[in-house]
Amino acid sequence: MMSIKAKQCGIKFNPPSIILIYENGDGRNIRKRVIPVRNFSQYSDCSRAAERLKHHVRHNLYLESVPLAQLERLHTVLRDHLRGLTIEESLAAQRGPDLHEEDLNKLSDEELSRRKAQMDVLFERNKRHKDDPDFVYDLEVEFPEHSVRETCSWDEDQSDEGF
Repeated sequence: MMSIKAKQCGIKFNPPSIILIYENGDGRNIRKRVIPVRNFSQYSDCSRAAERLKHHVRHNLYLESVPLAQLERLHTVLRDHLRGLTIEESLAAQRGPDLHEEDLNKLSDEELSRRKAQMDVLFERNKRHKDDPDFVYDLEVEFPEHSVRETCSWDEDQSDEGF
């Protein structure tokens, strides 16, 4: 069984296809594979379509080194194209608004689960492990006295009078 290393991955709109530039196991040959995206419409679920393509019998060897999240993004761009959006509009919509400014209560269940998955990836990337060279157990941080403190309505002493 030969090992394949994906180098680049992109999409083609007509006919809808995933384009994969890959390198054979020996590293000498660079090849291109056009993978057709079948039964896909503007109403399709991109995560299910990406998963189905990644685990397809004919393509799983080639798509093994391509992250599922990347395939989902490519399918989303393809779906947005079918809906009439440009590539720039689709990519801007995928980036989304600033996560700190967005009200997550107003999102649909699908969009909320996508945002949570993004937060999980960011958390795992920033998480410190015991094996990291800069890991410090029981880290204590002293904040300067003259630092600016944010005020909050919960900090008011008036609300504690009833207790």
